[in-house]
Amino acid sequence: MTVGEGPETPAPPRLRRDARRNRERLVEAAHAVFAEQGLEAPLDVIARRAGVGNATLYRHFPTRATLVDAVFRDQLTGTMEAGERARRAPDAWAGLAGYLDAVFATLAADRGTNDLMTTRLPDVETLGAVHAHNRETVDVLLERARAQGSVRADVTTEDLLFTLAALGRAVPPLAVAAGPDAWRRPLALFLEGLRGPAHEPRPLPGRPLDEEELGQVLGEMGPHRAGPTDGSTGGAVADGET
Repeated sequence: MTVGEGPETPAPPRLRRDARRNRERLVEAAHAVFAEQGLEAPLDVIARRAGVGNATLYRHFPTRATLVDAVFRDQLTGTMEAGERARRAPDAWAGLAGYLDAVFATLAADRGTNDLMTTRLPDVETLGAVHAHNRETVDVLLERARAQGSVRADVTTEDLLFTLAALGRAVPPLAVAAGPDAWRRPLALFLEGLRGPAHEPRPLPGRPLDEEELGQVLGEMGPHRAGPTDGSTGGAVADGET
């Protein structure tokens, strides 16, 4: 420093830009890793893919839940918007079928989204709102569909939510075994079972699984599901570890 010059100071705007870019890179990397490996993917894998250290990851996202919320917030709120559109449908059955189609298309998008929406993950702020909104949507549509005679009278909201969660877990292995739209056939079969007595059954879409494909799906759903593919050797990094 020459005589007469003041002390040098850091450039906060640049630091803020760097921090913002690191956060964006972490969210992008997390989305990709969660899509490939599910929500239990090791967090150190995400940090490496983003090109930052573990300390940077935990500075931006102190827990796994905060990272999951940042990655999936837009996708989850899109599901709520689909529910609002379904509630406005004059025909309750059409609204319910369209809503479930939209939900399952979201479940098929990647493993991370599927894990998030078919299980319970505490402390994800947006997820709690989505689960509550989903239940309310199903309640409203089932009540209206029963009144219109398009759904059998003994179906409850819990019946529907339980079966959808179980079926939803099968979507990723179905895609591996039989193609990205393979979920449409079992969903249509389930919907046919909901219909009221006056309904005329319609043909199921797609084709049935063969014996080999069924075995592949059941294998993928079990505890021997393929693990990380990018060199990680362990399970999920515990929240807060560095």
